[in-house]
Amino acid sequence: MKYYPNTSLKYEQGFSIVINNMTIPIENSTCYFFDYDKRSQSVNMEFPHFHIFYEMMILLSPKANHFVEGKCYDMIANDIILLPPSVLHQSVYLPGPPSDRIVIGFMLPKQDTYTNGYSEILSVFNTAQPIYRFHREEQNRLFSRLNEITEMSRNIQNPGVRNLMIHCKFMEFLFLLYSIQNHNQYAPSPENGLKDKMYTITNYIHTHYGEKISLASIADTFYISPYYLSHRFKEVTGYTVVEYIQLTRVKNAQYLLLNSDNKITRISEQTGFSSFSQFNRVFRKFCGMSPSDYKISAHNQTIYGVTLPKDSQ
Repeated sequence: MKYYPNTSLKYEQGFSIVINNMTIPIENSTCYFFDYDKRSQSVNMEFPHFHIFYEMMILLSPKANHFVEGKCYDMIANDIILLPPSVLHQSVYLPGPPSDRIVIGFMLPKQDTYTNGYSEILSVFNTAQPIYRFHREEQNRLFSRLNEITEMSRNIQNPGVRNLMIHCKFMEFLFLLYSIQNHNQYAPSPENGLKDKMYTITNYIHTHYGEKISLASIADTFYISPYYLSHRFKEVTGYTVVEYIQLTRVKNAQYLLLNSDNKITRISEQTGFSSFSQFNRVFRKFCGMSPSDYKISAHNQTIYGVTLPKDSQ
């Protein structure tokens, strides 16, 4: 593992650290996944996804874009994006050589002696603006903690001691991030052009999907013609407005099916479907199964472990 150019971070393609991936129920566990790898434009996702764990990405390559609940954020090397559970997001890598990045996914116990402390430190994941950009001095302080974690993973032989040390060092990293958050230098780029307009509309859909929204109502809200919106929206996103609304509702319904005790009929109402029959029909269209079957299938596959797909970032 070597220092990456123009940063104090050490990097090795394909390096990873996994702690408690499969053996302990998520709600009672401390789980980590560190993934040091690269992604190219060819793996760009068609639609935002979400996780049931906390996630951060550190971009090492010169530039990429990240969409969070429909809003586009420009990223440059050494930027850190913080994503809390259940937030729809999407990485977009640019044409050219694959982009190097580090992704860290983790879960902390929901009930623990230190729950209140965790909640306060994790508040950095819930700010209005999810990108953190620091001057070199702050970067070096933060990244030195991650470098220590990689060294611990390689050099401490006892797995119990190793995992505990990595957890403690990562808590130190989070606390430092929490303490310097006011030094954040990131400023979103001003909106400009057709793409920004359409992604402003996707952000509107992500924040109003539970309401009665339609092509006509969105066009009226943004003072543009339904015809223009229909054509330009699909040109930019690859989806019709109706498809995008439906898929956003389904993605949020998936999260509620796995992470709430609400009845399926209640989830149908919460996610903006006009009737339970419509919910079933649209859910089957995108997922290939009913909401109840999805809940059973997904819980059997994921509830006892943190599964981080390799193409997630």
